[in-house]
Amino acid sequence: MPPDVTLILPAYNERGSIARTIAEAVDFFTRRGSAYEIVVAADGDDGTRELVAEMARQNPALRVLGENARRGKGRGIREAVAEAGGSIIGFADADNKVPIEEFDRFEPWFHQGYDAVIGSRARSDSRVERSQPFYRRLGGRGFHYFMQAVVGLPGISDTQCGFKFFRRDVAKELFRRQRIDGYMFDVEILSLALRLRYRVKEVPIRWRDDGDSRLALVRNNIRNVIDIFRIRFSRLEGD
Repeated sequence: MPPDVTLILPAYNERGSIARTIAEAVDFFTRRGSAYEIVVAADGDDGTRELVAEMARQNPALRVLGENARRGKGRGIREAVAEAGGSIIGFADADNKVPIEEFDRFEPWFHQGYDAVIGSRARSDSRVERSQPFYRRLGGRGFHYFMQAVVGLPGISDTQCGFKFFRRDVAKELFRRQRIDGYMFDVEILSLALRLRYRVKEVPIRWRDDGDSRLALVRNNIRNVIDIFRIRFSRLEGD
């Protein structure tokens, strides 16, 4: 029997937070009686993979992938999806920006026929418990307008929330086609979903900023702009 849910946790040097995130997810799925697997896609050299491998010796529902080099969040999730066995496959931030309990608000939408259910921090009924610094909020708003103008994702208010779940066959198809290794993989996945006419439901979530300042804004923004145009001019097989 396949697990009910595969939870993927992309991580780059997250040794300080990954054990707690895994423990909370294990407790949540156990309490609700869900068969689960957790796949940690961990790049970096701080011992995150080794820590998760040690935890997996006690819990066979855990697995870990990754390398020392930083290969990109999109690539890590793509490789994890290829190995995932859950009826529902999704991912969440390794530093627990969205409490795993929010999954309870997602699952009913699959029973209503949706193919993908994604979290949003931008809806009026979302709960942002700890906001990002002002400059990041301003940058995020500018990015959203730029992305919508170039790619166009009607009805989607927040592409970058790291809490997204998909029906198994949909996840396999989307990530089979996905090519962006960096942060813009979310935009690519959603663009593919709409072009393939999958039904996508955006759900308000609880979210809290973790204060991580490791993101290299200028270098990453240049790469992100390039990737946005790559998405805009990509073609579906059969186009």
